[in-house]
Amino acid sequence: MLITIITINYNNKEGLRQTIESVVVQSCRDFEYIVIDGGSTDGSLEVIKEHSKEIDFWVSEKDRGIYHAMNKGVTHAHGDYCIFMNSGDCFYDNNVLEILSGHHNFEDVIVGKVSIDKDDDLISPPPPKGELSLYHLYSGAIPHQGSFIRTELLRKYPYDEDLKISSDWKFFIQTLIMDNCSICFMDIFVARYDIHGLSSSNPQLMREEKESVLSELFPPRVLKDYKRMKQSECLTQLLTPRLKKNYCIDKLIYRIGSFLLKIRSK
Repeated sequence: MLITIITINYNNKEGLRQTIESVVVQSCRDFEYIVIDGGSTDGSLEVIKEHSKEIDFWVSEKDRGIYHAMNKGVTHAHGDYCIFMNSGDCFYDNNVLEILSGHHNFEDVIVGKVSIDKDDDLISPPPPKGELSLYHLYSGAIPHQGSFIRTELLRKYPYDEDLKISSDWKFFIQTLIMDNCSICFMDIFVARYDIHGLSSSNPQLMREEKESVLSELFPPRVLKDYKRMKQSECLTQLLTPRLKKNYCIDKLIYRIGSFLLKIRSK
């Protein structure tokens, strides 16, 4: 199974260096590496040239945004699966691809865990029991840094270049929900996520784009149900601490009452 690793970069020299270094030290060498740079002026090009012997294809030219660059990377991919490890993101350790090579089920999308800090807190944890549903995607996401995606799917559903930060989320809605493609979640760490990325710093834009995608892909009668479920979930999360607090008080009152009744009965 050949893996294509694609790195997108624009004026993120140090992040690019970290990403490249995490790729070239992989213990499993059954991969090709593609770097798509958007015409950086911060020295990124020099970093790429330093590692040119370890990069199978690279280009540095102006593009129309991150998803245009990601689509461009896919056009040059020869692997069975692609993974996007964009500048600043890194493989979790040197053995990620070696562990993946021992995976003998070939689902359309294979997803591992992505760490966001030194304590290995997760971005977008997998659904319970690994059973993906529309509601899980409606409420969250699948991290592309942890996802190995069949290359043919990325060509069938190219990223929507009109979106700024939610096109990979739209891709997963189209493939995993609308087209019922197969997915499995592996209990391994695949990547460390750069929390300073565009999507992390623009939650409002993320919400707006998600609403736009949902309105495009689903009829209103479906969305109404999921919005109600989401509102119920938010309300439950808000009330749970209060309910726990009140439960403790009620439990204490019950114990005191029981104790007084025992004294009275004696």
